[in-house]
Parts: sequence; structure tokens; C-alpha cells
Amino acid sequence: MTIKEYPQQQLAAQPIGYWTREAAHLVIGGLRTALGEEHLTQPHWWTLNHVAGAPGRWTREALTAKLAPYDDQDTDFEAMYADLTTRGWLTETDDRLTLTEAGEAGRLRAHARNAKVHATMREGIDDATYAATIDTLRRLVANLGGNADLP
Repeated sequence: MTIKEYPQQQLAAQPIGYWTREAAHLVIGGLRTALGEEHLTQPHWWTLNHVAGAPGRWTREALTAKLAPYDDQDTDFEAMYADLTTRGWLTETDDRLTLTEAGEAGRLRAHARNAKVHATMREGIDDATYAATIDTLRRLVANLGGNADLP
């Protein structure tokens, strides 16, 4: 996709709040739509990935504490865990969460859907430019007193 070119001076005068909000809205909306095709929310997705990455490590309480700060949908995490369990995607042994084969299959389907969103988002943006953008945003966050560490 081709976008209109502007002089650096004009770009440097643009309101970062507008562009970051617009980008966040479109990226998050695209990901939520893709996850919705699997009847998943972002907290479902985060849960599947965390549990897949460390089977038998996470308790509900620890995982909720880890994920809740990123949640902007007032998720009922207990209901979300119950949903994944009812689907047969998540099991719990000695209070530790593990994905089932069906859960891993669902996670991989959702990953493929998200990958399409990411590929569309990254069209025409090489890794160096993308990394520089992330680093610039991290600096903005740090300058404003936020946490610039990677999540």
C-alpha cells in the first residue's frame, strides 16, 4: 500500500497522541476481530499463550494478577477460565493450569488469525523501522513517567 509522502518537518509537527490512539484502535480492533472468529477475547488469548509457554506453572490467581493490568474490558477472569475449561481447552491439576490438545489446536488457529493481522499491519515496514518505532514509543512512555520495559 502506498501512502502520501510528507516533509519531515511536517511529520515532526504531528500530534503523537492522535497517531498512537488511531494505531492502537486499529491494531487492537483487528486483533479482537480475528480472535472473535474463534469466540475468544484478548484475555483468552493471553491465557492460552501464558499457559502454553509454561504448562503446569500458572495458577488462576497468579495468571490473573499477571494479566489483569493489561485488561481494558473488565474481564471476569474466573468466567474466562471456566469458559476455556468447558470448551475442553484448559485443565487444572493441583491448582495448576495446562492446555489440552484441543486448547493448543485452538491457540494455533487463533495465532494464525492474529498473524494475518500482524502481516497486514507490517506491510512496507521492515524490522529495523518497526523496532525503531517501538523504541521511540518506549522513550515517550519513559519520558512521561511510565514503565518502558517490555511486557
